Order: sequence, then structure tokens, then C-alpha cells
Amino acid sequence: MHYLRGQIEYRVTVKRKNGYIREYVIVSISLLILLMLNLTLGSVMLPPKEIFSSLFGQSTQTFVNEILWDYRIPKAITALLAGVALSVCGLQMQTLFKNPLADPFILGISSGAGLGVALFVMGFSAFGISFSGSVFMNMGIAASAWFGAFAVTLLILLVSSRLRESTSLLIFGIMLGSVTSALITLLQYFSSSSALKIFVVWTMGSFSGLTTNQIWIMSALILPGLIMSVYNIKELNILLMGEAYAKSLGVNLESTRRRILIATTLLAGSVTAFCGPIGFIGIAVPHIARMFFKNADHKVLIPATALLGAAIMVLTDTVAQLPGQSGIIPINTVSALIGVPIILLIILKSRFI
Repeated sequence: MHYLRGQIEYRVTVKRKNGYIREYVIVSISLLILLMLNLTLGSVMLPPKEIFSSLFGQSTQTFVNEILWDYRIPKAITALLAGVALSVCGLQMQTLFKNPLADPFILGISSGAGLGVALFVMGFSAFGISFSGSVFMNMGIAASAWFGAFAVTLLILLVSSRLRESTSLLIFGIMLGSVTSALITLLQYFSSSSALKIFVVWTMGSFSGLTTNQIWIMSALILPGLIMSVYNIKELNILLMGEAYAKSLGVNLESTRRRILIATTLLAGSVTAFCGPIGFIGIAVPHIARMFFKNADHKVLIPATALLGAAIMVLTDTVAQLPGQSGIIPINTVSALIGVPIILLIILKSRFI
């Protein structure tokens, strides 16, 4: 038995070292192509030659520089960060709860962020208080969403110390999300039409409108979450064998759950705060990574999921721009159109790993 296990581990190690370079190269090249399309396409088509000239500081076309550096490049960076964060977060949630349909917001983090925004936007409007100035409003929405997500996570962390099984924690998170959603509905009922419109637009998701400082703040919050996710790789691989097996190896399940929850808050909470609640990507991308790389090892899956998540999110943003048109489709609409067929295909084939 030990011999067979050793042979399997050896083959997986050899495959990991020598067999995934081609897959990583394909995904990386696809990401670069999608990034170039994202910068090229839009209401105004920009020639690739002018884009490269602007990127290297050699463009003399003022309108090209303005479109790229003031709008499209910040939006592309935001899409990259969101895709990486949500995909890696979804992978950890699916492993922790052994649920192939788990997503980054399954524990109510999205609902907590939504409640924070609802209190900021609609709670004050119920008392006749309104905020003017788009900068203050955007920063206020981001801050309230982050604190809402953090408050929910803090409550879950306090409860998780008394719950022995991850299933119980999952049920508690779902119930908590239902309560926060009910409170949001109550605030919507008593809110003014203008405040309600602001909240609804936020829930649709958007990568535009972020300043350079906001992108830096978002990056600073996501980076520790990614570092913690890499640190969790060993425990995540052990959890694939079940919690009983993990306990037999001396894994501290409470500490592992706590680290995964904190990483989830940093990743999903930060994206939700600045971009709104973006669904389906966190569910679909980990399964795409498993099918494409044909491996369940998180040493392979985490970088693969990050790259694929970035590529698919950039594709989503490119489609949402409606190339050649002046309108923009909400990100959540496009992510649903991309994510739902993939999820349905996975369910029908029943090839969960």
C-alpha cells in the first residue's frame, strides 16, 4: 500500500515538473491576446501599433493616450485582479466544503458587503441625508462594502471555533447570508428612488471608474490573500482526502478554516468592495482549470486557476464593452452568460474532481 502511494506521488511529481509547461504557456499567451483585444476594442477602436507606441511612451496621439491610460488600462488591471482573486477564492471554498458549486460568496461575504453598501447608500437616504461628489460616494461605497464583508467574516470566525464540521459552518454562512439579504430588502423598501438606483447599479458590477489610488488599495488587500492561499496549499491537498484523514495527519482544522476564511475575505471582499458582487466566475473557473490541467493538486491548480480567471475576466470585460458601440453591459450579465453554461455542462457530465 505504501509502495503504491509512493509510486502515485512520484508520478504526480514528475508530471507536475515536466507536464504542465505547455498548458501554462497556452493560458498565458491566451491572456496576453485577450488583454490586447481588451485595449483595442471598445466604442473607439485603437490600432495595435498606436497602443504599443503609447505603452512605450512614443505616441503623439493625445486621444489615444487619454483613452488608454485614463480608462482602458486601469479597467484591464481591475479585471485582472478581480479574475485572479475570485477564481483562487472559489477554488479554496470548493475544497474546504467539498462542494463543487461553492463560490467565493457562499458564506455570506457578498451579502455582508451588500448590507454595508445598503446601509451607506440607502440607510442615510431614509433619514433624508444624501451625499454629493462621485469621489466621496465611490470611496464610501468601497469602504462600507469592505467593512460589511469583514463584519460577516468576523462573526463566522467567532462561530467557527465552536463548529467541528465544515458542513455546519456552511449552513451557518448560508443562513447568515439570508438574514443580511432580508435586511437589504427592507432597506430597499424604505429607500428613495435615487439611492435605490445607486445600489442596484453597484450590484450589477463594474470595472470602470477606479482611480489609480483605488487600484493600489485593491491590490494591497488582494496580495496578502493570495499569499495566504499559497501558504494553504499543503492543507488544501490534505483536505481533498477528507477531514478525518486530515486530523489523522495532525492538521489543525480550526486553524486551517480560519486562514482560508481570512484569505476569502481579503480576496472576495476586496473585489466586491471596489467592483460589486461578481458571480459565477468563482464557481466555473476552478472546474475549467481541473479539466484543462487534469490534476487536483493545488500546487498546479492555484496558479492555473489564477491565470484562467484573469483571462476569462478580461474576456468578460471585453464582451461587456460592446465593441463598436457606445453602451456597456453590466459585468454580472456577461459573467452569467459565460459561467452558467459551463456549470450546467459540468453538472450534466458529473465530472467533479
